[in-house]
Amino acid sequence: MSPILLRPVREQLEHDRVIRLLGARSKRRFQVAINPGSELNAPAGSGTDAIYPDVVLCSLERGHRLQAVVEVETGESVNSLEALSEWSRLAKLRTAFHLYVPAGSAEAARRLCADHNIGVHEIWSYHPIGDQMHFTMVYRAPAPARPSRRLPASSGARPAPSRVRKPAPRRPARSAARSRKKATKPPSRSRRPSARKK
Repeated sequence: MSPILLRPVREQLEHDRVIRLLGARSKRRFQVAINPGSELNAPAGSGTDAIYPDVVLCSLERGHRLQAVVEVETGESVNSLEALSEWSRLAKLRTAFHLYVPAGSAEAARRLCADHNIGVHEIWSYHPIGDQMHFTMVYRAPAPARPSRRLPASSGARPAPSRVRKPAPRRPARSAARSRKKATKPPSRSRRPSARKK
């Protein structure tokens, strides 16, 4: 629940409308539970650490593991009090934390998260156009860097140098041909001229 116990009626109606719309949009991918207004339907966490975000998203697989929590704010509730009492607690849960604020409060919400070191995964803005509500992502936390496969410098281990065989030096073609002839040619026998009979 928000520390602002009493919102203006118009803002409270818009707040609860956004919660229901987000719940309906997420039903295909998640098991959804919502806590509009003062309702306490689905907690995140258990025991004394239980907290009731506006939308709770769990996996559709067996076990229904918690996947994300969503907090919807109005113009009145984007402030330091809300950030410290609600956002910081939601950010400490071992799951993704998504924050939805009115279009005119997106930059203020981002600045509050940065000032108070609140680890928000996504910040969305919403604004009504006629009977429809439009949502726009204004911030997404960078993905964690993948660990490098390189060996640490302190280990001192170096990869073994690859051995490259040097090609044998080639002999000139003529000398090679001569050596072949010498090896294959039989030794010559000297013949004496035969004496003619008289």
